[in-house]
Amino acid sequence: MAEETVLSASHLKAGYGHHIEVLQDVSFAVHSGEMVGLIGPNGAGKSTLLKTLRGIQEPLGGEILLLGKPTRAYTNREFACVAAYLQQTVEISFGYSAREIVMAGRYPHLRWWEKEGTKDEAIVDACMEYTGVSDLAKRPMHMISGGQRQRVLLAKVLAQQTPLLFLDEPATGLDIFYQEEIFRFCRELCAAGKTVLMVVHELSLAAKFCSRLMLVGQHGILADGAPEAVLTPENLSQ
Repeated sequence: MAEETVLSASHLKAGYGHHIEVLQDVSFAVHSGEMVGLIGPNGAGKSTLLKTLRGIQEPLGGEILLLGKPTRAYTNREFACVAAYLQQTVEISFGYSAREIVMAGRYPHLRWWEKEGTKDEAIVDACMEYTGVSDLAKRPMHMISGGQRQRVLLAKVLAQQTPLLFLDEPATGLDIFYQEEIFRFCRELCAAGKTVLMVVHELSLAAKFCSRLMLVGQHGILADGAPEAVLTPENLSQ
């Protein structure tokens, strides 16, 4: 049976305003269970592409389909129920506990008048246990380490229970142990049927854990395929 296409872009243009095109004529499809790493130099447009796919930035042209439906046809709440996004820098107000942050991942599934129920509590508990942060539940976020913080934020996006995860440099700034841990979590999620599209700077980790790499540069996708096919001297020299 053919793999399900979770996300696709067709002749996509992305950038800022109508005058700054960072990416031009980008087309690709991502299938269920893939762990796709977006690699490339600073300023190439990796985060811009991720934000555009997630709907945070309006595309300047082309079309994006999410589960076969144009992204422009989704409401914000509907989008958040099918795609979770972990941004590069997360500002958290003083005093929020780790558990409160993870519980925020359940809000797209609740109506404005609803409070979280036993199902939501169970999902939050399971996600925190999976990422190894259950013992931090009552700790304020400003009082935990960088590695612990990233695992809490990963638990939050997992609590959204979406088939697709967008992660913008989830391991940046962490020591190698925590970097590998984040990548290992992601690979396990993909093995369980989720799809991950992530911006990656650590090429050794991208090669080790990602099933597919997309090299972003020169206003487009320079290479797309298995890590060994993308991470060649010829491609990287571009």
